[in-house]
Amino acid sequence: VQLQASGGGLVQPGGSLRLSCAASGNIASINVMGWYRQAPGKRRELVASDTSGGSTNYADSVKGRFTISRDNAKNTVLLQMNSLKPEDTAVYYCNADVTYYSNSRKVYWGQGTLVTVSS
Repeated sequence: VQLQASGGGLVQPGGSLRLSCAASGNIASINVMGWYRQAPGKRRELVASDTSGGSTNYADSVKGRFTISRDNAKNTVLLQMNSLKPEDTAVYYCNADVTYYSNSRKVYWGQGTLVTVSS
């Protein structure tokens, strides 16, 4: 399974960015897709996640500003980030918890995309 993330970049405070992540591979289903981030000197933290059933979970710091959505048919997850703040600056990683046709499960990570919020 490969996770291809895109959409990072430099944005001014108050601006918006949209991250996209597409999963490819011979898998039966994706149970959870999400986004994590890691700022310099800090631990990786959950930003948002979305289950195959449509349940979403957000970090308190992004609630009301970020929206996660999935296209299950395309195995894609999007993260719409609005009202960005300098403290949102981090490398953002896509994450997918997949199930194979053998019923085994595994978690995969994308390569990371840098989001910089600065004036």
